[in-house]
Amino acid sequence: MQKLALAAASLALLLHSWANPAQAEEPLGIGLEGFAYPYPVHMFVIPEGGERLNMAYMDVAPEGDSNGRTALLLHGRNFPSSYWQATIKALAADGYRVVVPDQIGFGKSSKPLTDLHFDALARNTAALLDSLGIETVDIVAHSMGGMLATRFARSYPGRLERMVLAAPIGLEDYRLYVPPVTSERLIEQEAKVTPDSYRRWLMTAYELTLPPEALDPYVEARTRIRGSAEFPRWLVAYVNSYQMIWREPVAAEIPLLTQPVLFLMGEKDHVAPGRDMAPEALRGKMGNNVELARELAAKMPKGTVEVFEGTGHLIHLEAPQRFNESVVSFLNEGR
Repeated sequence: MQKLALAAASLALLLHSWANPAQAEEPLGIGLEGFAYPYPVHMFVIPEGGERLNMAYMDVAPEGDSNGRTALLLHGRNFPSSYWQATIKALAADGYRVVVPDQIGFGKSSKPLTDLHFDALARNTAALLDSLGIETVDIVAHSMGGMLATRFARSYPGRLERMVLAAPIGLEDYRLYVPPVTSERLIEQEAKVTPDSYRRWLMTAYELTLPPEALDPYVEARTRIRGSAEFPRWLVAYVNSYQMIWREPVAAEIPLLTQPVLFLMGEKDHVAPGRDMAPEALRGKMGNNVELARELAAKMPKGTVEVFEGTGHLIHLEAPQRFNESVVSFLNEGR
């Protein structure tokens, strides 16, 4: 199956290259070689499936006196972990050590051809923390990172103290609305993405209040890899991340979390992966994320919701000062 997907990716890329002249800019590598992160990037080696996989991460020391705690920041599907820069700075200023990984399959980490699984990503994250001598963490997770954070908390409950779920996806089971879609179809679709089409998609699908030019680094990270010789491999990994989200729901697990959990939700955030592939009659029922967060929090022993009026899916970039103040205040409650 993976060989078939890679062949499909190669063919889609070849067809796309015939219709699109070579880019003037030098391409990025599929490990985002050539794309700057705000802090030094380290590599943690994970042997998995016969491959040597490198898990990239930033490990930022507290500014001034340490408060003795570590914040673990988990990224979403469509962004490198560099987009946490302002939150890293705010947490480090409050005395936190801040660990910010790129999960396997994302950002500067390795892009395996094998399927991705939240259980494996959680296990990798725990192994990374072990290598750094970190026993317990507070988690701040965005979008797909919220699904991983939920699985991490369920798998390693003793390692989590408090958790912020920032505009998380996975608040519903997308399989109830979206039929299975082949990886080959998704690869063909993703191979056609251009800088302009990606920027328009982000602004529309995420209902962003940001000026379009604020997305320049993330558009670059997504589209300048098209010229890489390994772009077909990146396409397989990227499509596998969609299949993981669709295949491995966590909505039923969220009410089982016993730690304090704060949902930070954008009022305009209606992101629902796969909506455009769902039957027309079902699409309007998907992505009611504020309502879903409130319903789930009401079932949790320590769940609360804060809604950011007028913001979309990237609340930590759209309202950074309020976001960081809310995160720091919540993490410091009772301490």
